[in-house]
Amino acid sequence: MKLSTRGRYGLRALVDLAANAGEDTASLVQTARRQKLSLNYLEQVFASLRRAGIVTSVKGSGGGYALARDMDEITAKEVLEALEGDFAITGHDTGEDTDPVRHAVKHLLWDEINKQVSDLLSDRTIGSLVREYKMM
Repeated sequence: MKLSTRGRYGLRALVDLAANAGEDTASLVQTARRQKLSLNYLEQVFASLRRAGIVTSVKGSGGGYALARDMDEITAKEVLEALEGDFAITGHDTGEDTDPVRHAVKHLLWDEINKQVSDLLSDRTIGSLVREYKMM
């Protein structure tokens, strides 16, 4: 199980933006430079984040991106789902739903892993990541 670069870089850039923007907008150029990421790639990622209502964009000389809500209201789960889609450790099992072993493994292991990862990502906000990052 791996997150794509879209999810990893997007979350990283969003934490960087939140840590450096304060109350103002932040330049994606500066975020890309600090994180050593492609500006074109980040523009595509942030377009998805904007469509999901996670960031807003301001055009013009003082423009850039800002969080659409307080950083403590935006969860890592919300960001990753906007960039990656719904999380699941396994794909949809198209086999026989009546197979008791398949059902037991799905219920006892895969569903539990999905729940724990979902809970962790729901508990972590952009704000908590920024605060922990600044303490490192």
